[in-house]
Amino acid sequence: MSEIAVRGLTKRFGDIHAVEGLTFDVSAGQVTGFLGPNGAGKTTTFRMILGLIRPTAGEALIDGRPYRELTRPRRAVGAILEATGFHPDRSGRDHLRMLARLIGVHNARVEDVLDQMSLGADAGRRVSGYSLGMRQRLGLAAAILGDPAILMLDEPTNGLDPSGIAWLRALLRQLASEGRAVLVSSHVLSEVAQTVDRVIIVNQGQLRFAGTLQELSERTVSVRAVEIARLRAAIVRHGYRVDEATESGLDVHGATTEEIGRVAADEGIALSALNESGASLEEAFLRLTSTEKPSGDVRPLSATIR
Repeated sequence: MSEIAVRGLTKRFGDIHAVEGLTFDVSAGQVTGFLGPNGAGKTTTFRMILGLIRPTAGEALIDGRPYRELTRPRRAVGAILEATGFHPDRSGRDHLRMLARLIGVHNARVEDVLDQMSLGADAGRRVSGYSLGMRQRLGLAAAILGDPAILMLDEPTNGLDPSGIAWLRALLRQLASEGRAVLVSSHVLSEVAQTVDRVIIVNQGQLRFAGTLQELSERTVSVRAVEIARLRAAIVRHGYRVDEATESGLDVHGATTEEIGRVAADEGIALSALNESGASLEEAFLRLTSTEKPSGDVRPLSATIR
């Protein structure tokens, strides 16, 4: 089973820290979302995994080896970084046939992926006449041409209309069900929530979260008290994860209101507010990518996608 393993991956461009100490795994049989605001380091991370940029520190491995050491890299990893790079005067079919020769794939496979991407009727047209959505489909066709076990797709929904996005969602689920590891970056959070099994969130080049959508949007208990420092210490002693929301309030993860109320009662701490709420993917994303530096006993970020 193929997987991506990123360990301490770091890239600096002079004084700019584009990526700083990223560690995570992407496993086979799952669609993993790679999320972050613009400039968070997503594309730089993709490029380091694919050997297009040399990291300042750390490593990115495909089945235990750097991309550049793979025997047949394009048969092992299919990637989309942007829907460009096509010769404008070449047809979609000729573009794929050229790639097929490079990676040792028969032309029959070209026709298969053209049909799979709904490009068969337009395969003889010049790419210069393709819409952005068609170029995106052609890029997907190129990515899966070598039947790779790993797919890395950077913003694959760009240029797709709603029906195209729904089609892509079904395709990604199908590819993962076949045992492939699928890593997809996107800024369309509503679509991510319907597509992925796991999510990695980065901000300012650093890992902020890695885990399941359920873990990301788990219910949170908000509690307020005058003796907030003593309450925080007691909650942490009981093994719950705590974020400091305000000077007199805490957000507690992995607990119910009853459990936090019991902790407070055992410590003799009077509470002024206690309520429970769930977070949507968007709410969790905005919280984790806030420009404010997190404070308090922030949840340790899981670094393994399994």
